[in-house]
Amino acid sequence: MRLLSFLRGALPRTLLLLAALSLPTLSHAAEIDGAALSAAWAVPFAGLLLSIALCPLIVPSVWHHHYGKIAAGWALAFLLPFAAVFGAGMAGVTLVHALVAEYIPFIILLTALYTVAGGIHIRGNFHGSPSFNALLMVIGAVLASFMGTTGASMLMIRPLIRANDNRRHNAHVFVFFIFIVSNAGGSLTPLGDPPLFLGFLKGVDFFWTAQHIFPETLFLVGALLAIFLAIDTVIYRREGVTRADPTPDDPRFGLEGGINLALLGAVVALVLMSGLWKPGTGLEVAGARLGLEQIVRDLGLVVVTVLSLKLTTQAVREANQFNWAPMEEVAKLFAGIFLTIAPVLAMLKAGEQGAFAAVVRAVTGPDGQPLPLMYFWASGLLSSFLDNAPTYLVFFNLAGGDPQVMMTTLAPVLAAISAGSVFMGANSYIGNAPNLMVKAIAEDRGVKMPSFFGYMVWSVGILVPLFVLMSFIWFR
Repeated sequence: MRLLSFLRGALPRTLLLLAALSLPTLSHAAEIDGAALSAAWAVPFAGLLLSIALCPLIVPSVWHHHYGKIAAGWALAFLLPFAAVFGAGMAGVTLVHALVAEYIPFIILLTALYTVAGGIHIRGNFHGSPSFNALLMVIGAVLASFMGTTGASMLMIRPLIRANDNRRHNAHVFVFFIFIVSNAGGSLTPLGDPPLFLGFLKGVDFFWTAQHIFPETLFLVGALLAIFLAIDTVIYRREGVTRADPTPDDPRFGLEGGINLALLGAVVALVLMSGLWKPGTGLEVAGARLGLEQIVRDLGLVVVTVLSLKLTTQAVREANQFNWAPMEEVAKLFAGIFLTIAPVLAMLKAGEQGAFAAVVRAVTGPDGQPLPLMYFWASGLLSSFLDNAPTYLVFFNLAGGDPQVMMTTLAPVLAAISAGSVFMGANSYIGNAPNLMVKAIAEDRGVKMPSFFGYMVWSVGILVPLFVLMSFIWFR
């Protein structure tokens, strides 16, 4: 089955082999000390990011056929020297933690959402006019805070692609979709985006973010919709309808694969359960602690994935042009990202003792108090290229880490961290997982999406000025 085969690329095989070889020494290893690392250990992560950005432009054929091997090469460029310098035990702890505690749960959740959403076919008389595109984005933004940015993106991207597949210039539609649905829309509840879920696990009230950054979210989503409508209206009027629709619309509006709506609800329930239920027991896998709630969640998500594949008719998936290629790309690239990012996050966690001490000093005023404006930009800019969930946690702890203090005395700081981590995940394709998934699905359907840097031209030109304006209104 392709579902199993797409995880058998070069990088996952390499990681599993290295994990197996390092298991005997893990019991004698300690957690990685970021203060002992120099900035040079960030080179493999930077190299992987540059590969994602440049290889599709410079050597597209090589990248298309060997991106998994390239990601594996950068992972080994970090792991092998790290093992030589700090020992196999330390390297094994780092590898197993990245693989077992972070990557596998991450990819299980994405696979479940991708499979379930891919089994829901929304049919109807869809035409990609500016107003209809904006309507789909509004629906997606609302859904994102309740079913997550990934779930909302996977549900809404296919009807949006189908509605715009007879337009010559449509890539901008999906760029704004990433801005609005894959990022900004998930800012109001812990279910919306992983950083907020981590805050919820740390003790932040479920509705705290909705109460404290709703105006910022409303402004950002509203401004982006207005800009999108202006741009799309101009493009739509210039090009008109010039070629036959490759997927003629069904005049009957309806929904097929409805069982997957219940399965989508099960996914949300399993994720929420893992944050609320704390049995206090679990397993230790080669140094990585897995709580019973995490095990139950991940096994439940696997069951949901299998049920979706079994209960959804092939006709529904064919109508969605469903295949595993986008999921395969995300799985291989993020395996490399999760491993090579480990030393970068460790250096950030080391604070003043780490190689990135300048970041710590930048967010603190002369009186020793945290600066909301700097927390907004520091957490946001790092979340643009690092995993925004651990980045949120780093700055949450840097500001004190006490949820009661953060929600009251330091409420402006917590709002700045929450907004920066979620909103600025849209600054690059790798800032948030659904960004890369939307890009992969759109390209699989023939859309000529912007390159890594081409996308950032859009984000720097549109998002950054809005973030600057928000800084003066809310975070100074």
